[in-house]
Amino acid sequence: MIRLLLVDDHASFRQSLALAFRFESDFTLAAQAGSLAEARTKLGGVDVAILDIELPDGKGIELIRELRQLNPTCMVLMLTSSTSDRDLAAAVEAGAAGFIHKTAPLDEIMGAARRLGTGEALFAPREVIEMLRLASQHREQDYKAQIALGRLTEREREVLQALVDGLNDREIAQRLQISVETARNHMARIISKLGVESRLQALLFAVRHGAVQIR
Repeated sequence: MIRLLLVDDHASFRQSLALAFRFESDFTLAAQAGSLAEARTKLGGVDVAILDIELPDGKGIELIRELRQLNPTCMVLMLTSSTSDRDLAAAVEAGAAGFIHKTAPLDEIMGAARRLGTGEALFAPREVIEMLRLASQHREQDYKAQIALGRLTEREREVLQALVDGLNDREIAQRLQISVETARNHMARIISKLGVESRLQALLFAVRHGAVQIR
């Protein structure tokens, strides 16, 4: 029997998947959870874990290493609703054995879990190497981004946050009690320090790397 853990915050999807597995004679549902916190109490005695990448309190990727520390033979199948190669590469680097889109038919998801439970690989070696290469590239990009963000002064971070809040130059100047010309000069320095070409790119850069709050 393949002991299964299901982790997905969409209860209707998770319960439908759980019901489908209950009709399969070679699976037993060991546990299910809707969040990282709940799943962390149910990691023991699992052969295959099906994890959603996006959970309310973090990413399912965080569970992979914990699962494999408890049971090195546990195989992890990631469910994804996006095509972000960053998340997929990070999942493979953490030890995921495969991933499948959440819109895939139930029998396809069950088939992938069965293949993993019987020791069959879902990735060709070349695919694994490519994913690990991508993960390494993303780490390097993140490192360079943090260096660039570290060059910003506290005032420049305030200007950047105001930009993310949707303020124009005049509104930024009013919030920070500076002149419009000074606000524009700060913005020009931000663009230069981040190595981008426009305010929009600076905004996207800041959001992507967690330098501002989305309010």
